[in-house]
Amino acid sequence: MIADSGYCSRRKAEELMSQGRVKLNGHPVKPGDKCGYKDLLTIDGERLAMPRKKNFVYIMLNKPRGYVTTVSDELDRRCVMDLLTDVEERVYPIGRLDRNSEGLLLFTNDGGFANDIMHPSRHVSKTYRVTVRPDISDEQLVALSSGVEIDGRKTLPANVIVKEKEAERVVLLITIKEGRNRQIRKMCEAVGLEVARLKRISIGPLKLGMLKPGTWRELTPDELRAMRTAIGKEN
Repeated sequence: MIADSGYCSRRKAEELMSQGRVKLNGHPVKPGDKCGYKDLLTIDGERLAMPRKKNFVYIMLNKPRGYVTTVSDELDRRCVMDLLTDVEERVYPIGRLDRNSEGLLLFTNDGGFANDIMHPSRHVSKTYRVTVRPDISDEQLVALSSGVEIDGRKTLPANVIVKEKEAERVVLLITIKEGRNRQIRKMCEAVGLEVARLKRISIGPLKLGMLKPGTWRELTPDELRAMRTAIGKEN
């Protein structure tokens, strides 16, 4: 509730609570305590204005290559937010795709929903269509599937399927259940493969489908229910 009010980030709010500086109706607050709009919430004795219920928005975008996944960029590069024309609510990306990657990217103003999708314990699957060079050996396939060490830690097992195979070019479908920084690229590099193209085509039950690059749409009620089920939040 503190973060939703815009007072500070969720992490900072947890710090304030651990320091005993946040009180609900006169009693110290712990992370997870519920607060209604009629309750008195104070920080250092000052009342916090409670936000009215938001109009939550859930959006999928087909991110093109060349855009960075940030709200703004100090280097004046093209940002994914530039593509969200006509979105009235202020939304934020859920996770990220690096500048040279493309495909499915989700946005929302529902912080709880975003945190549930990104939290490692949820193991939300993500599938990527990955074009690699030159060829791929059985040993490299086994390594990608069973897990490789990146950034000093081994990746979880992945599902790797050879979709197309040509001279000096292979298209893979790789499904992972982690969200580590540039994970697919680092996995491929670790086994000696060059990534020529990387496109995310699904997140959990959500599929990119025929959405054109650079365009967005809101999730359907069925898609939203399916995602809530996938993260264990059916209601």
